[in-house]
Amino acid sequence: MRRLAGALGFLTTIPLQMTEDAWEGFRREPAVMPAVGYLVGALVAIPVVVSPIPALGGFALVLAVYVLTGINHFDGLTDLADGLAVHGSEAERVGAMRDSALGVGGLLVGAIVVIGLFAVGQVLTGRGRTAFGVVVAAEVAAKLAMLVVLVRGTPRHEGLGSALAEFATHRSLAVGGLLAVPAMVLSWPSPASAVALAGGLLVALVMGWVARSRLGGISGDVVGATNEVARLSGLLLGVIAWTLW
Repeated sequence: MRRLAGALGFLTTIPLQMTEDAWEGFRREPAVMPAVGYLVGALVAIPVVVSPIPALGGFALVLAVYVLTGINHFDGLTDLADGLAVHGSEAERVGAMRDSALGVGGLLVGAIVVIGLFAVGQVLTGRGRTAFGVVVAAEVAAKLAMLVVLVRGTPRHEGLGSALAEFATHRSLAVGGLLAVPAMVLSWPSPASAVALAGGLLVALVMGWVARSRLGGISGDVVGATNEVARLSGLLLGVIAWTLW
């Protein structure tokens, strides 16, 4: 419970007191991340499922995601996009990420993510258990993707990323993977939730490669960006799978 409280305090805006003990418990066992995904996904899915019209459902998804999870991960996404938009050296890309000003790359990618969430929310509005399963699975996928990046990546410098990666081991990944397995059947008999989970894992591999090849390693921004991209990818692929099924 101490580890779960630390994960909730770090990954959500739920008003829990983030004690040093809770943070240390979470940092030493980041495998609890996917467990948080179930709670966040369920809370986010409710307004989408019950919304009376698609436009309202799309807006509800965007609003629920960022009210419940905050903007720290989104900030990491825009910082990473600004860095990757730089046509220069690795040091110049990292410097752009650290610049507090929002650049064109961050603005564009941030807008794409928000629009994507809105569009997916419209499609899922009123779709009942299938919609619920896809949203939850995508959120679990986002948290599992963060764990994959932490386990497989090498921190570029000391900071939040290195603090979380220090105790992220293959054992952590195995435990986190087992916690994520139930999310695969939430939309049964549709394979949508399983596809959503797989989409998040694919994003983790891509983000890890980007961090290594373009930035020299992972950072807190990379981890946060992974959460945002994996969530959207999981939702999009889940919707496609549901539509084709």
